[in-house]
Amino acid sequence: MNIDGKHYRVGVDIGSTTMKVAVLDQSGKLVFSDYQRHQADIRGTASRIVKQLYQTLGECSLRIVITGSVGMGYAQRLGFGFVQEVVAAAEMVRQRYPQVGTFIDMGGEDSKMIFFEKGKVPDIRMNGSCAGGTGAFIDQTAMLFHVETKELNTLAAQAEHIHPIASRCGVFSKTDIQNLMSRNISRADIAASVFNAVAMQVVASLARGMDITPTVFFCGGPFAFLPELQKHFQRVLGLSEEQCILPENAQIIPASGCALLADQLSTGSITISQLINTIETKQDDTPTFSNRLPRLFSSEKNYQEWLEAENIYYVKRAKLKDDNPTPYFLGVDSGSTTTKLVLLNTEGEIVYTDYQRNEGDSFKAFCGMLQSLHQSVANPANIVIAGSAVTGYGENLIKTAFNFDYGIVETMAHFSAAKQVEPNVSFVLDIGGQDMKAIFVENGSIRRMEINEACSSGCGSFIETFANMMGYPVAEFAKLSCFAPYPCDLGTRCTVFMNSKVKQAMQEGAAVDDIAAGFSYSVVKNCLFKVLKIKNIEELGQHIVVQGGTFRNHSIVRALENMSGCHVSFSDIPELMGAYGAALYAKQMKKEHKLFQK
Repeated sequence: MNIDGKHYRVGVDIGSTTMKVAVLDQSGKLVFSDYQRHQADIRGTASRIVKQLYQTLGECSLRIVITGSVGMGYAQRLGFGFVQEVVAAAEMVRQRYPQVGTFIDMGGEDSKMIFFEKGKVPDIRMNGSCAGGTGAFIDQTAMLFHVETKELNTLAAQAEHIHPIASRCGVFSKTDIQNLMSRNISRADIAASVFNAVAMQVVASLARGMDITPTVFFCGGPFAFLPELQKHFQRVLGLSEEQCILPENAQIIPASGCALLADQLSTGSITISQLINTIETKQDDTPTFSNRLPRLFSSEKNYQEWLEAENIYYVKRAKLKDDNPTPYFLGVDSGSTTTKLVLLNTEGEIVYTDYQRNEGDSFKAFCGMLQSLHQSVANPANIVIAGSAVTGYGENLIKTAFNFDYGIVETMAHFSAAKQVEPNVSFVLDIGGQDMKAIFVENGSIRRMEINEACSSGCGSFIETFANMMGYPVAEFAKLSCFAPYPCDLGTRCTVFMNSKVKQAMQEGAAVDDIAAGFSYSVVKNCLFKVLKIKNIEELGQHIVVQGGTFRNHSIVRALENMSGCHVSFSDIPELMGAYGAALYAKQMKKEHKLFQK
């Protein structure tokens, strides 16, 4: 096909969560752009965008330059030019917006600030390994609210008050946000407070003594899609609207800068047809990353055989009867993020369970559970609570407010439940959303207990954060990890610092399933070696029991088996084991009380 005169300059920005493309004609006019979340499928996303480009421009010649935190590896493998994204963005500003004094860019996991001064080299600042002051920080708030990130903008526009929130990493900031939620602060005020915290964090961490002089140029996805965020930056910096620039395509500024540099930095021209062929065929049979771990399961058949061979403890169940007054024993685990309820009959069989997120209010969550239980039976008056016990973060509140018979320390509740799974248990590991508990047992008695303190690496939120970052539901992310052919060794790092390892793996061609399996191993490694600081795996003994919702993910159970060399036991209700243990405790205490009375 004749492509005379059809030559374009292409800039591609591959970030940790998104791919941005800008195409300029020879006059510098933007003729095509796209912005997509890649969900770690770089080649698939690139293929879709290039095919859309072909439909728009037809066959033509392209000069391509790539940038972005994940872009370097792909530029090298595909033979295209590469430039650092701050350099690309600075070039865009230099050519198109010479009046700019300060440039502020915010991405999914990083933020940048560039200070321009005539006659001097631009002063470039970037955030370190902390995710505070980035789009991910805002995304986590949306996750807590169970809304799309864009909805935060609507909420923030309705705010009446700003409350202090520490814009540290997402793990610790959740405490401040959940505290505001528990105090019934409006979601509008919380959304605006988060935007304010982000602005404060970016200015404090990147300016570092430099004056932020107008005109200020804002770019990046969060600014493009959340106009209220820019208003908070304006307020913090004391700027008028006339002193700010938010370009029409703020999310593709680095990609546009790459396109402007394409004539200088590209390695040559390529047609769209050749590019499509290169993207879809130029890939190795195995990824290039060197640190791989053993497969968790070799096939679906292997996984099913493992399930059948494992001694999974299936808790006995029975029907909830309400035709006559019937005694039951109630156990509640009031955690920091969820509340769990278990009701046992006199035979120790489970007759009813409930599991709800607290949404910042554990009292309200438990009230809702009682209402659900009341509505589930025809004759609620015949459900006689013969004994009750509560454990967890909200133990004192629930025990006092609802007059429970007993409060029980979490570790004891989990130990009681673990003995039902494996009477000779030697080690109990419970992993929740933001905490973990380890119980070392010797001769049937607790020898030592350990809990995590400030670090959340190895907890359920660790997996949840990255699953959502890559656009997968947690259950699907867990399933992918089971059959990954080349699990990545992501090491033992906290949630924030793990981002760099994930980016490196993506640059080296790791697929989503390989990264997901790597997380399963990292949860175990972080838990055992980083948080619990276990020096010898033999400390765990030969009878390991795992609990907590995190172990719904069987790949983590299997990773623990691979690392310990031991069989690991678990129940069919891992997320309810604290409440189950509390109910067992209530039943036992009432039995002993009757014996004592006799």
